[in-house]
Amino acid sequence: MSPPSDAFKKLQVGGFADWQLAVEGMVDRPGAFSLEQLKRLPSRSQITQLACEEGWSYVAEWTGVPLMHVLEAAGIHPQAKYVVYFSIDPEWWDSIDMVDALHPQTCLAYGMNGGDLAVGNGGPLRMRVPRQLGYKNVKFITRLVVTDDLAGFGKGLGSASPEGGYAWFAGV
Repeated sequence: MSPPSDAFKKLQVGGFADWQLAVEGMVDRPGAFSLEQLKRLPSRSQITQLACEEGWSYVAEWTGVPLMHVLEAAGIHPQAKYVVYFSIDPEWWDSIDMVDALHPQTCLAYGMNGGDLAVGNGGPLRMRVPRQLGYKNVKFITRLVVTDDLAGFGKGLGSASPEGGYAWFAGV
């Protein structure tokens, strides 16, 4: 996936100061986080492999906020079962269940190998789900929807990937 649209390029020229992550759905406090706000939440760095379903892989040090901290800040409802996440490019979206969403390695990465996350690697914000294949690691994340049912998203298969023939659960 290449960096999207003129809107993305405008955000990039501004150093992503106006980038926001919207959080909505089954949460007590829907709203948005700026990159600066995300960076003030507890962070973690981890060296993990990104394994592509097409056979290539690489290992990098990813830095970001564990998704569980964002969900806790938003006040997820106990009946929530999934987190659906969207790229700035509306064709790219995916979802994970709460087991993966609350796993300590699942994070919203804004850094890689000691620096900011480059646009080519999904910057300024990328979902990192190290326990699943690469296509679950959507780039340019702008929106999270917490839900108890995936039927209302796309064709109801849980992500754009199964709509294209891939499995919804892509564990490694």
